[in-house]
Amino acid sequence: SYLQTSLSIWGWGSLGLVLFLVTFGPFAIFYFAFYILCFVGGGFVVTLLFGKSNSEKYLEQCEHSFLPCTSVGIPKCIEEMKREARPIKIDRRLTGANIIDEPLQQVIQFSLRDYVQYWYYTLSDDESFLLEIRQALQYALVQFSARSKETDWQPYFTTRLVDDFGTHLRVFRKAQQRIAEKGDQMKDQAEELVDTFFEVEVEMEKEVCRDLVCTSPKDEEGFLRDLCEVLLYILLPPGDFQNKIMRYFVREILSRGILLPLINQLSDPDYINQYVIWMIRDSNCNYEAFMNIIKLSDNIGELEAVKDKASEELQYLRSLDTAGDDINTIKNQINSLLYVIKVCDSRIQRLQSGKEIDTVKLAANFGKLCTVPLDHILVDNVALQFFMDYMQQIGGQAHLFFWMTVEGYRVTAQQQLEVLQSRQKDGKHQTNQTKGLLRAAAFGVYEQYLSEKASPRVNIDDNLVAKLAETLNHEDPTPEIFDDIQRKVYELMLRDERFYPSFKQNVLYVRMLAELDMLKDPSFRGSDDGEGESFNGSPTGSINLSLDDLSNVPSDETVQLHAYISDTGVCNDHGKTYALYAITVHRRNANSEEMWKTYRRYSDFHDFHMRITEQFENLANILKLPGKKTFNNMDREFLEKRKKDLNAYLQLLLNPEVMKASPALAHYVYDFLENKAYSKGKGDFARKMDTFVNPLRNSMRNVSNAVKSIPDSLAEGMTKMSDNMGKMSERLGQDIKQSFFKVPPLMQKTYSDPDHCRVAAPIDDNVDDNIPLRVMLLLMDEVFDLKERNQWLRRNIKNLLQQLIRATYGDTINRKIVDHVDWMTSPEQVADAVKRFRDAFWPNGILAETVPRRDKAIRMRTRVAGKTKLLEVMPDELKHIIGAETTRKGILRVFEMFQHSQLNKRMVYVFLERFLETLFPQNKFPELFNKLHSRSKQMQRYKQRLHSTQAPSLQK
Repeated sequence: SYLQTSLSIWGWGSLGLVLFLVTFGPFAIFYFAFYILCFVGGGFVVTLLFGKSNSEKYLEQCEHSFLPCTSVGIPKCIEEMKREARPIKIDRRLTGANIIDEPLQQVIQFSLRDYVQYWYYTLSDDESFLLEIRQALQYALVQFSARSKETDWQPYFTTRLVDDFGTHLRVFRKAQQRIAEKGDQMKDQAEELVDTFFEVEVEMEKEVCRDLVCTSPKDEEGFLRDLCEVLLYILLPPGDFQNKIMRYFVREILSRGILLPLINQLSDPDYINQYVIWMIRDSNCNYEAFMNIIKLSDNIGELEAVKDKASEELQYLRSLDTAGDDINTIKNQINSLLYVIKVCDSRIQRLQSGKEIDTVKLAANFGKLCTVPLDHILVDNVALQFFMDYMQQIGGQAHLFFWMTVEGYRVTAQQQLEVLQSRQKDGKHQTNQTKGLLRAAAFGVYEQYLSEKASPRVNIDDNLVAKLAETLNHEDPTPEIFDDIQRKVYELMLRDERFYPSFKQNVLYVRMLAELDMLKDPSFRGSDDGEGESFNGSPTGSINLSLDDLSNVPSDETVQLHAYISDTGVCNDHGKTYALYAITVHRRNANSEEMWKTYRRYSDFHDFHMRITEQFENLANILKLPGKKTFNNMDREFLEKRKKDLNAYLQLLLNPEVMKASPALAHYVYDFLENKAYSKGKGDFARKMDTFVNPLRNSMRNVSNAVKSIPDSLAEGMTKMSDNMGKMSERLGQDIKQSFFKVPPLMQKTYSDPDHCRVAAPIDDNVDDNIPLRVMLLLMDEVFDLKERNQWLRRNIKNLLQQLIRATYGDTINRKIVDHVDWMTSPEQVADAVKRFRDAFWPNGILAETVPRRDKAIRMRTRVAGKTKLLEVMPDELKHIIGAETTRKGILRVFEMFQHSQLNKRMVYVFLERFLETLFPQNKFPELFNKLHSRSKQMQRYKQRLHSTQAPSLQK
């Protein structure tokens, strides 16, 4: 059926087409198509004309309606862009001080020019965006300035800054101790030290650790971005802060353009070393200090750098063609360089082999040590602390404390009786009260050390004790009441094998010698192969001639020492002219004979004479040093006459009878005649201050020692006794009272410093209110590790510092420090700091190029120079107070702390955080910093360890 339907459709269609063509002809199809096209086109034209007329009518109606005018769009934009740019007015006021605003505006201008404009102008000439950034920066600076003016900076500079530095130093010291306890040789000790440092930091800080910020550049940049964004949130108006594009630009400029380069520079160890050298540029390097640094160095890079430079100089000197007098100078320089190279090679070989030698242990087994008399030990702060530690170890501390207490009692009693006599002359009678107090003090000493109830009790002749008890019961006490027993106790400590004789065989005695600078490293002696290179005319074996060899020889071995001035000369050093005397020294004993030359100035003779006459008063009547001469003291005839007089002085000094009368004098003579740069005991200022401070210091020491061992029942009596003294005695009584209530009866060695705590707790009574004392004592505690040592020494140092500050500045020192802080934050000083910053980053208005990293050898030699200058600038008075070895270790520890850029960054960031916490006290910056450092790996490990240790206890 489908097929039939299809055939019918085609059939009918074909029939219709044939009929159409037959009727209208063949062109009928074209006519039909043309008619249809005309119809469609006509309809389109009619529609277009009708729509246009209707649209015009509609627009006319809209013009008179309430709707706003339509925007002209792109033409309007083009018209605005063609208009002439109007001048931009900028308010240049920032801080209210023109001297600060001017350099600050230059810093802003240079920052925009070098960090924004150079690429922005390639995109657009419109300056409105730059204006917005500049206005945002200026607004932030205005807010910052306003906050700064409202802030009290005195606590920050005098307390928080010092506490943070002390904490940083304590963490470094603990990290060094922890590494030393491990004892194994690490592959990368510097990296291990950094890891250990941050491990100790998190244990001390508990809530924060800055390891990621200091060791990861990526995390450091993220930290600075977050910090800058927080600061912009605080300082900018809300509308400007919400502008993300502008905020991100300002954030990047501050973080990456300013803060990050500045922090990197301040953290660079080489920059710090150069700054240290610049600060003490007026100090000349000492040969002995330089050689000590070489011998103590544990850095192979330093030793190789010094060796290479010495080899270079040696090659240059050998290439010179000299004759006459110059040849002797060149030879001496060559010999000196050869010795330096030899020491460097020896030290490098020892470090590479891993056979590091402890000088103290080596000297303890060496056999020959200096002998320091007991009477010198008892009056020397440094030596006494080691003897005190030894006596406590063997249980003989009661004898030593009794001797010290009697010394203090004698001084106190003499002072009270003198005051009593002076008041009696003025008509004031307090005889019974004063004698009653003295009797109570004397009974206190008796009960503490000599009575049957005393524990521990001083074992002494019972007849002497009974006689003393009888005297106390029936006679008024005198300053000399304990002298007989004290003399017996001294002889007992001197001769009993348990005490002083055994102390000389103990390792504490060797450490004492090291602190007194009477122990030299015997490993650097002359070569065994007999190489005859010499320095300043001395054989190699005598260059490091130690005090052990000179001053300590067996009693059956006679040593003959002869010295005479063989020549004189005039030297010119940095514009200063002075005479130099060449001393030829001969040393003979039964087995050997040595000779060397040493050079001394008249000022060295004068200082040596002052030193020995202070220690040995009988020599002042025997030895007469030639007097000074102000004019024509470089005249040849005068020099010859002085040479003759100094020779006579030397011969009298070296007279066997004189040396025999004062056995301890040999140490000073040998030290003076050694072939080394003479280390003066005290400067002129120190000697002048001694005339005032020494009596006060000795009284304080003796009285403090006396009170420390008196029972508690005598506190009130001692305080009342001090009320009867003069103004200075009244201050002294206050110090006595402080020491009294803090020290246990027998002054046991205490460790008041916890292992893990910040340096922020009060240091001592009446110390926090005294700003300079607090700062000095805190720094000495951390630099020289005083809290870990004998507390008696620390108390003496505190008392000495108190009296020295009072004597030098009086009671107005705090006011002066506050005034100094105000001066530091004054507009003039702030402007000067801004100018220095501007000149450092944009010298002559041009962005400073990145300084190329200096060669490693140069950086290593800079380290050696920095350490040498630091050791050289340390006053000898400090060594006499706390010990030469402690001073040297403390200074080198501080220097070593600055040789790690990661640790330096940590200190810079701590200072920055404390600065912001002080500037914005209400913005909870401590919590913010804890969150910013929360991703610390060390913190996560610490929390895991803490959780693992607490879990068992919780289960129980």
